[in-house]
Amino acid sequence: MHNRQLLEIKEFVFNFKNGIWLLGISSWLFGITDRSIASLADGYLSALDITQLFTATTFFIAWVCLRPASNDNI
Repeated sequence: MHNRQLLEIKEFVFNFKNGIWLLGISSWLFGITDRSIASLADGYLSALDITQLFTATTFFIAWVCLRPASNDNI
């Protein structure tokens, strides 16, 4: 009984981490798309626009690398 509860808790924690990670992916993609559209709306890219896009893309790549470990070890 105790092992079953522990397994269910581990599975819940994994699903919760994975859900937050997926929410972050969609948020970063929205942010990058929004910045891209806003940057290109006036027809040219300024240094500030390029810096913002580079920063958002760097954070997105870092977020992708933070993917939760697989559920195989449960």
